[in-house]
Amino acid sequence: MSTSFSTALSALSADTTAIDVVGNNLANLDTTGFKTSTLSFYDLVTQSLGAGLGATQVGFGVGPPATLVDFSQGAIQATTQPLDAAIQGEGFFVVQTADGQTEYTRGGSFEVNTAGDLTTATGETVQGWTAVNGVLNTNAPIGNITVPVGSLEPPVATTTASVSLNLDSSQTAPGTPNTFSTSVQVYDSLGNAHVVTFTFTQTSTPNQWTYTASLPSGDAATVTPATGTLTFDSNGNLISPAPTDPQPLISATGMNDGAADMNITWNLYNGGTSTITQYAETSAASAAAQNGAAAANLTSVGLGNGGQILAQYSDGNQVVVGQVAMATIRNPESLIAVGDNNYQLSANTALPAVGLPDSGGRGQVIGGSIESSNVDIATEFTNLIVFQRGYEANAKVVTTADQLSQDTINLKQ
Repeated sequence: MSTSFSTALSALSADTTAIDVVGNNLANLDTTGFKTSTLSFYDLVTQSLGAGLGATQVGFGVGPPATLVDFSQGAIQATTQPLDAAIQGEGFFVVQTADGQTEYTRGGSFEVNTAGDLTTATGETVQGWTAVNGVLNTNAPIGNITVPVGSLEPPVATTTASVSLNLDSSQTAPGTPNTFSTSVQVYDSLGNAHVVTFTFTQTSTPNQWTYTASLPSGDAATVTPATGTLTFDSNGNLISPAPTDPQPLISATGMNDGAADMNITWNLYNGGTSTITQYAETSAASAAAQNGAAAANLTSVGLGNGGQILAQYSDGNQVVVGQVAMATIRNPESLIAVGDNNYQLSANTALPAVGLPDSGGRGQVIGGSIESSNVDIATEFTNLIVFQRGYEANAKVVTTADQLSQDTINLKQ
């Protein structure tokens, strides 16, 4: 009779734990990156009654249920937050707590703290790689990702320039040479803008033009323009200077604004293909390019697909300033949940493999999105009803066993 009490009480305890787990799953229905817990019940040792060597076996009830975390994929939802990130596939973000503990999370609601470090919504620093002097070395050990908050991008002096254009091959009347001019804005070492003017004049020799490319004479003490002759073949293709010949050089020394001397190479070819043609069409420029830039302020920081941290500057330039790391764990169900959407390694957890997203079995990182919880509300309500009925049934066993006990005691009277 006493066995029935303990058996029913073990079931009541197990059902109470199961309802607690279901309640926690439902409470985190809207928690970013939350993974639902499932339950596994197991029975306790049984006893054999009589001499039948197992013919009559009575169990001692049910043990405390084991909980397993279901790491199946949650739905990916787009957000308006530029630093949000979602993992599609296997893997975890690596974070570090204030006391230096390494933890793992699927929650990708990131932000930047006052020190410029990328953190989770609960303050743990996200681990990865930070670009140093514009170079991102993902072979180095991971660490805090520092975003250049409020930084000023230094100017870049122009060293190369090019123009894509066509020169009209039609001959003009004698004494009125066909001319064409275009310009490109360039920058010195202080970020000040200057204008390089390209002037082309058709000669009396067919398929031949003279050129001059120069900075304004008032910009420096000495300005040396690039001058020379362009020769085209019968198909309008540039043949001289050839791609292997020295390209025209525009120079200026003693800049009036105190910047360093300027030396700009005018590239007439792009990968062996001339940027200048001579066809029977109106002379016109179609494109211009140069590699300099003025100083620019940081306007925004975002997280792009693949986990790259991108800094957007006021001049439109976009620079990769960091990279989020990811870890894969062969047996994630052995992780220990520690709150704040984070997990720690247990004694049974395999060593995490840390690397770039979308490599080595790691999933993809999708920027501007979050992963929703994988809690199925219908399943949880079904489980809730089942556990409630189980609790009620075992409570009935307790009251029945109590009544039988009272009936047995009454036999003495």
